Amino acid sequence: MDNQFPNQSSEKILIGHISEVERTTFYKKTYSHVAGGVLAFILFEYVLLQSDAVVKFMLSMTEGYKWLLMLGGFMLATNYAEGMAMKTTDKNKQYLAYGIYIFFEALIFVPMLYIVTELMGPAGSEVLYQASIVTLALFTGLSAVVLMTKSDFSFLKTGLTVGFFIAIGLIIAGTIFGFNLGLWFSVGMCLLAGGSILYQTSNLVKTYGVEDYIPAALGLFASLMLLFWYILRIFMSRD
Repeated sequence: MDNQFPNQSSEKILIGHISEVERTTFYKKTYSHVAGGVLAFILFEYVLLQSDAVVKFMLSMTEGYKWLLMLGGFMLATNYAEGMAMKTTDKNKQYLAYGIYIFFEALIFVPMLYIVTELMGPAGSEVLYQASIVTLALFTGLSAVVLMTKSDFSFLKTGLTVGFFIAIGLIIAGTIFGFNLGLWFSVGMCLLAGGSILYQTSNLVKTYGVEDYIPAALGLFASLMLLFWYILRIFMSRD
């Protein structure tokens, strides 16, 4: 779920080359679209959880090698959406790509959120609330650190790349050999997700043009959802 995008064409005016006022406008558009993505995710999730067929299918896909197939399909779909968003300047196509990404995020969350909302009883609502608050607080705090200090976290790229490859290898090994990756793996993934948020935010000025707030929001949304996934797993492990 690492989401590093190629640099834009030299013909585009990058965020780092515009005035502070224009940059602030870009940030507002980007983060408003991240917020919109969260609302769309909630809507998609609500609709998907109302379908017994979808829930049963997604629960069945968590068993053994099927989960690897699901993760592979998720990665292909999301990579396609990311590529579509970055390769076009057509806002309708960018919104379509963002919508596709959000839908597949909602789909892969179905098994976990079904367990939380339906099987854990009243405790599940508290777990979901706490995990959501912690995730939003961390995302907001990490983003604020970068935007307020204007620090450059591009040095994290190599570490994040290696970390995500190791994580994918562990997930595959855990699925094949049937061992639980446990609490500390979730903690490690939260650290990777936090690093991804720092990298993505500081890299906005180097990667995106002034009209690229939709693909920029997509990248940040992806890191936010990765963080939420593993924070929710940590909270679920307590009960």
